Parts: sequence; C-alpha cells; structure tokens
Amino acid sequence: MNNLVSGQSISAVAAMIGDAARANILFALMNGKALTATELGHHAGVSAPTASGHLAKLLDGQLITLERQGRHRYYRLASPAVAEALEGLSNLAASGPKRHRPTGPKDAAMRQARTCYDHMAGRLAVAITDALTARDLIVVEDRSGMITDEGRRFFADFGIDLDDGPKSARPLCRTCLDWSERRMHLGGRLGASLLARSLELHWVRPANSSRSLTITRDGERGFQEQFGITAETLVTQPKA
Repeated sequence: MNNLVSGQSISAVAAMIGDAARANILFALMNGKALTATELGHHAGVSAPTASGHLAKLLDGQLITLERQGRHRYYRLASPAVAEALEGLSNLAASGPKRHRPTGPKDAAMRQARTCYDHMAGRLAVAITDALTARDLIVVEDRSGMITDEGRRFFADFGIDLDDGPKSARPLCRTCLDWSERRMHLGGRLGASLLARSLELHWVRPANSSRSLTITRDGERGFQEQFGITAETLVTQPKA
C-alpha cells in the first residue's frame, strides 16, 4: 500500500534535505558509489560524529541505505527516485538567483559529462538523447520515452540487451531535465545501460573526486561513430 502524500510528509522530506550538510552528503552520493561515513563527512565539511548523526537521520528518512561488508559500513542513495528528486532540486537552484560564484574548471567538466546517479548527464547525455531521437531510435513525449523496433536493434548491436536481467518496476526509457543544459537527457534503465556500456568500452571514466566523467580518446571516436557526436558539440560554451 502506498503512503499517502500530504503537505506534512513533503515538508518532512524537504526538511531532511534542507540541511546543508545533509544536502552535501546526498549530492556526494549522486555518482552512484557507496561511500563511508568518513568520506561523506569530508564532503559535508563536518566532523565524523556530526556526519554519523546526519547519516542516522537520512537512514531514518529512507533517503539512503546502509551496506555492511565485514567491519566496514557504506552508504548509498536509497533509490533512483531520490536521485531524480535531487536532480530536480538542482534545476530549481540553478534557475534561481545568481550566487555570484565564479565558474571554475570543475563546473565546466560537470557541464560536459557527469553521472546522475546511475546514468549520464550534461552536454554529452543531451547530445546522445538528441541523436537517438533524430534517428527515430527513441520517441520522447514529456518525461516518457519509447524505444522503437529499429532502436531495439541498434541497442542490441551496441551491446545492450534491453530484455536481460530481472523484471523491474523502473521505467525502461524516461527523461530527466538536465540542470546545466536545461534540456532532456535519458534516465531509466536505458540511461543506466548506456552509462554502463560506455564505461565498459572505456569511452568515459569517472573523475577521482567528483561526479564528472572524462571522455577518453576512444570515447571521442566511439561517440562520433555510433551517435554522430563530434568533439565540437561537447565544448562547453561560456555563460553570458
């Protein structure tokens, strides 16, 4: 039975995310990795005991989950729905009043390519979505997407079996509004599969300490051959 949604329940979740330290913890987990309390405390800029208190609240609010491996404890986002909510908040924050913060190299890298939990975001992800739509491999309407028969053949040739694995209630093809590009990129199981395959082919690799993805030389060739995406398409233009 689904929980009834009320103003009170929404405000409770909002208050959970509204604390700056907890928000930093949640956004640190947007790369899809499981991190320790020490690592998350570093991201949040708080001490270990304070981080533990925040993690306990996030666990209680079912925004994160705990995984144990021997003596070690790791935390990750509870579900793709949490990641989608955080990405939505990123859109609101990015479209709000300017914070007078200079754009640095890290921001440029994030705009070009980054992880959005388990799928790609940024200029690269938007370009892939555009290419698939232009070739009628997917059809997108509002937030929903459908893979055409030709698209299924394309993805099979690309090494993605859309019928493989256990059945999931998660949508196969849907879109997310990209906070940096203000356009749609692919999420759902298809978006996750595209990221997994790109990592497997070594077309992208994660940055050491952020959500940004580095496009490799193989990736430059591969994305152009498979999707028609040139290096010029991925150059981050300066903001006005």
